[in-house]
Amino acid sequence: MRKTLIAGNWKMNGSQAAIDQLLSSLKASLPERDNVDWAVFPPSTYIAQAQSMLEGSRIAWGGQNVCEHPEGAYTGEVSASMLVDFGCKYVIIGHSERRHIYNETNEQIAEKIVIAVEAGLTPVICVGETQAQFESEMTREVIRTQLDAVINHPEGKEAISRSVIAYEPVWAIGTGLTATPELAQDVHIRIRSYISENVGKKVADSMQILYGGSVKPDNATNLLAQPDIDGCLVGGASLDPTKFIGIGKCKN
Repeated sequence: MRKTLIAGNWKMNGSQAAIDQLLSSLKASLPERDNVDWAVFPPSTYIAQAQSMLEGSRIAWGGQNVCEHPEGAYTGEVSASMLVDFGCKYVIIGHSERRHIYNETNEQIAEKIVIAVEAGLTPVICVGETQAQFESEMTREVIRTQLDAVINHPEGKEAISRSVIAYEPVWAIGTGLTATPELAQDVHIRIRSYISENVGKKVADSMQILYGGSVKPDNATNLLAQPDIDGCLVGGASLDPTKFIGIGKCKN
């Protein structure tokens, strides 16, 4: 039985005071539920603060990005070993904002996934299509191409077997739009089937596949009721402890 993962991507938001208040509220209000795991992804400058406040709690933490190189002259980058040094369990890789704003390629993302797994991190691999691709009925093709870059890497199948996948339709991120539960389920089961065919059924059956894209408590119940949606990667609502916890409470 796959556990539900509710993960909060804070993006470039926060301050020491705001994060202290947010994490204090989360720790005080988090429900005792064995069927839900929790994780937050602060900006890299606040990972040490998250570690200090969350150690010993039921909330894991991770990085929003990682460099595809282990070390060296890469000004401004954060390595996988640095994230591990500050207790990170997860790292988000391939978020649409990294793909489309910073032009990260599928091959670069695959390298990041492999190096993260080698360091002991669990990648949260983001895949998804733009609105134009969705309207052109290219969702399946786009996601297959994104996954193939990882699967075809020499160490890719092993890396993907130790990862989480998050389906985030680009047209639903920060727009207020959300894929219908039926549409999201259809994409999720296609992802699981593709992993089963190309990596292995055992991996596919145990893999957590999350939905992301304007997730809120008022739409999370129907999303989390779908058999192949194993949790949510939450954006703006993760900055509000009531909303973030409310999403997790939607899981029966």
